Amino acid sequence: MRDPFHYLRQNYLTALNLVQSCVEQQVKKIVFSSTAALFGGPERSTPIPETAPTQPGSPYGESKLMIERVLYWADAVYGLRSACLRYFNAAGADPLGRAGEDHRPETHLIPLTIDAALGRRPALKLFGTDYPTRDGSCIRDYIHVTDLADAHIRALGQIDNRSVTYNIGNGQGYSNLEVIESVERVSGRKVPWEAAPRREGDPSLLVADSTTLRNKTGWEPKFETLDRIVETALRWRETHPDGYGS
Repeated sequence: MRDPFHYLRQNYLTALNLVQSCVEQQVKKIVFSSTAALFGGPERSTPIPETAPTQPGSPYGESKLMIERVLYWADAVYGLRSACLRYFNAAGADPLGRAGEDHRPETHLIPLTIDAALGRRPALKLFGTDYPTRDGSCIRDYIHVTDLADAHIRALGQIDNRSVTYNIGNGQGYSNLEVIESVERVSGRKVPWEAAPRREGDPSLLVADSTTLRNKTGWEPKFETLDRIVETALRWRETHPDGYGS
């Protein structure tokens, strides 16, 4: 929200150039990492299906929606088939330890919470404790990266003759405070945290309805509980304290 043109420029303009190049080079298929942030407008009932109104509450979500429209016209005019996969909160790490999160700076809640528990960062800031949820903190649907990868492979097999759009999530919502509790259970450590004001553009509740993906492809998440997701993320952070630099 502090730098809207950055997201609009980096996401939309570069994606537009990429899609145009794909058409020119006769690429036939493209899988697009979209986002649940395009549902980030007014509160609505959950879980959220693909048919829910798209009302982005942030420039980031808006940029992703604009790219989906680019792909729509690339299909309508040139026959470039696409799978728009609307991720909810991707999380966790490869169970075999081959890959994990290594962002600079890190912005995702689970690795930030783990680092706070491990004493690798100051107390975690919890943005908003007065939302209309069961404990006052935001609720999100966390999807393990292995399940997300499986969904990509299955979606790719769906776009030989048509484009598709799927929501990808567990269909279970966990609050920010419940993430803290999960990290404490899995790690056996206390998580130091402090309340902070809400962040502009954060919806209180985002939970996916992945029924369409399940019905069309047979996809089922294998990492359904938050503790299982956190466990893989914790193992990665402990064995790779400096990310891939470790």
